[in-house]
Amino acid sequence: MRHDHLLTAKQLSRADIEEVLSRAREFADDPAAHADRHPGALLALCFFEPSTRTKMSFETAAKRLGGDVIDMGSVESSSVKKGESLADTVRVIEGYADGIVLRHPSQGAAQMASEFVDVPLVNAGDGAGHHPSQTLLDLYTIDEHAGLDDLTIGIMGDLKYGRTVHSLAHALTNFDARQHFISPESLRLPRSVRYDLHESGANVREHEDLEAVLSELDVLYVTRIQRERFPDEEEYETVAGQYRIDAETLDAARDDLAVMHPLPRVDEIDPGVDDLPNATYFDQAHNGVPVRMALLDLLLE
Repeated sequence: MRHDHLLTAKQLSRADIEEVLSRAREFADDPAAHADRHPGALLALCFFEPSTRTKMSFETAAKRLGGDVIDMGSVESSSVKKGESLADTVRVIEGYADGIVLRHPSQGAAQMASEFVDVPLVNAGDGAGHHPSQTLLDLYTIDEHAGLDDLTIGIMGDLKYGRTVHSLAHALTNFDARQHFISPESLRLPRSVRYDLHESGANVREHEDLEAVLSELDVLYVTRIQRERFPDEEEYETVAGQYRIDAETLDAARDDLAVMHPLPRVDEIDPGVDDLPNATYFDQAHNGVPVRMALLDLLLE
């Protein structure tokens, strides 16, 4: 994988993805066997927004590779609170670490920050932009359950602001995948994403009703309605709680349908689904460790 930074899923070719997933499988088989891969390597975690899975799995990945992490901490306890620019922040931190993982609320922040550093930088989410390391673990999970070619996937929920959706949609254009996007009109994919998918020749359909396509799906990727992305609280209240999945919903689905979710969930998947064989979202979260181990291993080589 010949990249200095990982900023967007658009960077990833099929060969890149397959290389990461192949190495991730090696790490998943025996994580403890790779504790000497990068002894002494330091990874800086710079999270300007809350995170549980992404932050902790990157920390776990670094430590399982023999490295360690330094954490910028909360925005309130950093010099950002004093008005320090993002460019200055990452310039300083690159002097302390061998790589940077950055999450920021502003779309395009990771791209901008990468222009000021020489160490590898991974975009861990930039507003409603991209989240490419999440996409890699999503692809790993999809490959485990359904394969990535001859795939029919439904992606449902907040398609307008959901960065995991934008990244996954772009990455799937590298494979023989039929993508069905299910959302209310107000949360359709952004025009720019639809244009990119069209230009890539992707097989894409849009729906407002899950029932129209559920029985065809190998994978259903559910996302939450993200209150923090809405500029208008009234718009959020209008669509919140729509497109909820429960055990009864899945009666119309194939028995081997894999239900995925990048988490956290609010109420879009009923807890009663958790015990069904279709539920893969906790395995999906756990897959973040071997996939991010593979990603860091390649970037730090």
